[in-house]
Amino acid sequence: MKTLFLLLLFCLVSSAGKIVKHSMTIFLTGSSGDPNISEFVSALEVDGSLVGYCDINKKKVEPKQDWVKKVFEDDPQHFEWATQECFENGPNLFKVVIQDLKQHLNQSGGIHILQGLLGCEWDDETGEVNGFMQFGYDGEDFISFDLKTLTWIALKPQAVTIKLMWDTDKADTKYNEKLVTEILPAFLKKYVDNGNSSLQRKDLPSVSLLQKTPSSPVSCHATGFYPDSALMFWRKDGEEIHEDVDHGEILPNHDGSFQMSVDLNLLSVTPEDWRRYDCVFQLSGVKNNIVIKLDKAEIRTNWGKTDIREKSSDMTVPITAAAVVLVLILITAVGLMAYKKKKGE
Repeated sequence: MKTLFLLLLFCLVSSAGKIVKHSMTIFLTGSSGDPNISEFVSALEVDGSLVGYCDINKKKVEPKQDWVKKVFEDDPQHFEWATQECFENGPNLFKVVIQDLKQHLNQSGGIHILQGLLGCEWDDETGEVNGFMQFGYDGEDFISFDLKTLTWIALKPQAVTIKLMWDTDKADTKYNEKLVTEILPAFLKKYVDNGNSSLQRKDLPSVSLLQKTPSSPVSCHATGFYPDSALMFWRKDGEEIHEDVDHGEILPNHDGSFQMSVDLNLLSVTPEDWRRYDCVFQLSGVKNNIVIKLDKAEIRTNWGKTDIREKSSDMTVPITAAAVVLVLILITAVGLMAYKKKKGE
């Protein structure tokens, strides 16, 4: 979707190493017209970390963190709520909405996808809470809920009739307001209380330089970091550069950590000038950066070998060949569910 998944899902503010602003985001996807696609799936993120997932085909709520399992064990009612939302309320609602959209848009058949994004942010110092709710249809932003006016905003002309219809349902409007400003924030506080140590962890990555062919860009690749509030960029003579630089997305790994890469095109750079370039990785809340000098001897290629930079600050530590293989595998690994269309996110 063009902008739906480009929303800032969370904001991490560092204050003496403490996260003071937390977030909870629920991703919902419903489908119709294709038996090979699940009719309803949902994923829950807390502070940018996947903590829960459910698929109506599996009939099982899947905690993705040990502390979430404990929350469910200690509070059976909360587990019952999650189960009901995953396998009854959510699927039924999405089925009705998809049918309404097809009717209003004069769609008789075909495959149709409805996606929802809702949640909240909570500042544990000021107590400020902000909620959000938005829906997309068939790959495009469609309609969003305005908490200031308690009305729906049509994000495309076809959504106007749906907006007018939804605005007349005052009971649903009040519930939506309560959901994202009271119910979900209460759940978020519960999750933060139980998973605080896990949510505040900081894992530095292994960083390496990769190149497919002699004429290909050199890719600075970092994998294994957490959380995903990270930056990586190329410098020349100590100054960040943007020309001939291509930034990749931050992508999830199977273990809950993240990976990212940034490419540098060297076709216009002479071999003598390589030493003027370096790659810098910065993780939010961590004082020291990881810096790798551009050096042919350090680049993993199809005709050479790699030197992987470990989790040290401005230092390089060689690691085993097995880890090198792992890095190459992770480059092609892109985890997170069916919400892929994040960029035009």
